[in-house]
Amino acid sequence: MDIHAVNDHHDAHADHEHHHEESFVSKYVFSMDHKTISRQFLITAVVMAVVGMMMSVMFRLQLAWPHEGFALTNFILGDKWAPKGVLDPNMYMALVTLHGTIMVFMVLTGGLSGTFSNLLIPYQIGARDMASGFLNMLSYWFFFASSLVMLLSCFIETGPASGGWTVYPPLSAVAEFMPGSGLGMTMWLVSMSLFIVSSLLGGLNYIITVINFRTKGMSMTRLPLTIWAFFITAILGVLSFPVLFSAALLLIFDRSFGTSFYLSDIIVNGAPLEQTGGSPILYQHLFWFLGHPEVYIILLPALGLASEIIAVNSRKPIFGYRAMIGSMLAIGFLSFIVWGHHMFITGMNPFLGSVFVFTTLLIAIPSAVKAFNYITTLWKGNIQFTPAMLFAIGLVSTFISGGVTGIILADSALDIPIHDTYFVVAHFHIVMGLSAILGMIGGVYHWFPKLFLRKMNKTMGYIHFWITFVCAYGVFFPMHFLGLAGVPRRYYTNSEVPMFDNLMDINVLITCFAIVGALGQLIFLFNFFYSIFRGEKAEQNPYNSNTLEWTTPMAHTHGNWPGALPVVHRWPYDYSKPGEEADFIPQTVPLRPGEVDGGGH
Repeated sequence: MDIHAVNDHHDAHADHEHHHEESFVSKYVFSMDHKTISRQFLITAVVMAVVGMMMSVMFRLQLAWPHEGFALTNFILGDKWAPKGVLDPNMYMALVTLHGTIMVFMVLTGGLSGTFSNLLIPYQIGARDMASGFLNMLSYWFFFASSLVMLLSCFIETGPASGGWTVYPPLSAVAEFMPGSGLGMTMWLVSMSLFIVSSLLGGLNYIITVINFRTKGMSMTRLPLTIWAFFITAILGVLSFPVLFSAALLLIFDRSFGTSFYLSDIIVNGAPLEQTGGSPILYQHLFWFLGHPEVYIILLPALGLASEIIAVNSRKPIFGYRAMIGSMLAIGFLSFIVWGHHMFITGMNPFLGSVFVFTTLLIAIPSAVKAFNYITTLWKGNIQFTPAMLFAIGLVSTFISGGVTGIILADSALDIPIHDTYFVVAHFHIVMGLSAILGMIGGVYHWFPKLFLRKMNKTMGYIHFWITFVCAYGVFFPMHFLGLAGVPRRYYTNSEVPMFDNLMDINVLITCFAIVGALGQLIFLFNFFYSIFRGEKAEQNPYNSNTLEWTTPMAHTHGNWPGALPVVHRWPYDYSKPGEEADFIPQTVPLRPGEVDGGGH
């Protein structure tokens, strides 16, 4: 079907929608409008992020001051899981597990992609809405149900899942092994299955919309890098999430139906388990086949947002537009052939290990291309230091400093002694967690006028950035030293091991930074919710930006553009073009005779 015919159909649909008033439920609850759905994803993710952050503060208190009671811990967890305020070891594992799961999936996958893919894909490609508003709505409600099941698992008698966020069998497969391997683990698996359905529905929608619904003149090389990032992310998700689904399904079979995909030669309470013949290594292969693309499913949208924010606020074209697209495609391809680097100590053939070392080190090349292109875009730019710009520059910093330690972990000989230590925790929190969080928050500050038609407070934004940035490095940088000293991750306390006694001060330092950083987020939360209702009204194009979303009316309208859709004549990065009066030229401005389009047309 012709793209423009499709959009004409959407035009007619938009006109039809315009004539009848919607009820509260169809407008704000079961909405099929991409803008409302993006706000639903964002607010759900903000709530989940607060929960995930509170969990981390509670287990950090335990690590810094083991066996000491805290009124806060007792208040939140009660006498069963925190008698006299001392965290129960089983609940410690559960908090670590749910913190990881919530932050990786609910906040940085659902929250980041769900919010910004929904908001920006129709806006920036010039479409009335997503290809299927109904699938889009389903995607959100599956995500909501998944988040709800995950939260409800905290309130059952045996406690939530507690096998680490990777839930490796056999620990997660046999209910007798620990309280969190009972009903809590079943709820975790149900939650993740719902989440995967949400991701697949969303991803298919994003792919189809980008391919079929671009407005006239919007060729693939005139797309903003944000859209390229969301597009590649959606493809990665559609290809890899079904593999996680199969891993979860086989684990459900092993737990509930007596199969043995992952179980073999296990003794429970002195008696051998009947299920034999499986291999827990199979689970690791299935999990990490999703798990590594998942890192880039989280990172790429944040990098896409940073590309747009840095170009707009440097008042310069993004450096190496085509190289940026090529590097994202290369990262996407390579992410599927590196999963073995999570498994160097599973006894894999050293030759196979060396193949994974090679492919993992290859990913450093397109990643470095992106990093250098960001720095070169900033170079000699007329930089506007908005809060969003600070967060985008912070992302570049964490992407580089976290990526460098990835080169160490990519090498099997170096990885083996520091595998499962705090060095790994430091690496992936900086490169994946921090980069994505900084990109997501930067995106919220930058596109807040399109989300809620108002602006966030700049001063609070600056304070929020510096507290977040300093405390984040304060938390994760010292963890490298703990890891090099051999401190294992996920241990309830390190005070039982005399060789770690000298390192207790580092844990105290990390926890202090974590508490201050968590309190700093209250500034953001206040700014966010206050600005939704009371913020300064935003003007039409507050950043003098070129992309199409700033040509739509500053109102919550159905169909995005009243009348005809915009026609695109140029790439989105014509900032400070020599010989032009204005320092920006929107994509809808026709090329003058003899003018060259920057997208390479």
